[in-house]
Amino acid sequence: MRKVFIIVLIVLNAMVLAGQVWPEGAPPFAHTVNIIFLVLSMLYFITALRRGRS
Repeated sequence: MRKVFIIVLIVLNAMVLAGQVWPEGAPPFAHTVNIIFLVLSMLYFITALRRGRS
């Protein structure tokens, strides 16, 4: 499950990066993808920090 989550983050990261490099080609849902990527990344980092403490 963790590997699938990381793959999703990588795909979203690639979409966000493509939108930053080529803004004219960004799809209309790019804003939503940016927010989803940031939220999922934050959740991943929080769970990684919690696992490191135990």
